[in-house]
Amino acid sequence: MAQFAVIGLGSFGATVALELTKLNHDVIGIDTIKRNVESLADRITHAVIADATDEHVLEELNIQNCDAVVVAIGEDIEASILCVLNLKNLGLDKILVKAKTKAHHTILSHLNVSKIIHPEEDMGVRVAQALNYPMVSRYMALDDDHYIVKVPVQEKLNHVNLSGILKQEPNIKLLLLKRDQQILYETDVNFTLQAGDVLILEGSLSHLRKLSGCFV
Repeated sequence: MAQFAVIGLGSFGATVALELTKLNHDVIGIDTIKRNVESLADRITHAVIADATDEHVLEELNIQNCDAVVVAIGEDIEASILCVLNLKNLGLDKILVKAKTKAHHTILSHLNVSKIIHPEEDMGVRVAQALNYPMVSRYMALDDDHYIVKVPVQEKLNHVNLSGILKQEPNIKLLLLKRDQQILYETDVNFTLQAGDVLILEGSLSHLRKLSGCFV
């Protein structure tokens, strides 16, 4: 179990805090807005009404002992930057910050935070990818061009030979196949798909695009 702090409990911050709690981590959530804190009071480890722009307040909350801190302050860019500076002064190494604007991002990049997050942009990319590749239910970018994608097998591919599909784009690698509760890391040349199977594939965006027609 690790200990995390989430500063700013709006929609994004609350989601992060709740998800970390579900993963059995110790989470302290901080916000200046009473209703945001109260909504999470009985759902995360600690929920506190406090001003994160005050270094002494953060020190009293023992934020310096956290493994990482997520700064999810939304509209108040000045408060976000002051909070980051306070965390740096307290010796925090792992700080993830939600950026609101390009100027905000630029300033944060000079503060050497661990990660700058653009939740709205990230969600926009995911929506666009979902519309562009309807056969992909989940994806993870390995870099700007290589992805791991999760592809549910539709009824049209029931009893279709898997090797025959993959041969159409040999640069795509099958990482695993899930059938009900069974995980298969290798399949033989005669293996046929069943509707409901899930494929985890890896490859470049261009090669995945070429293969996408087989699944829609």
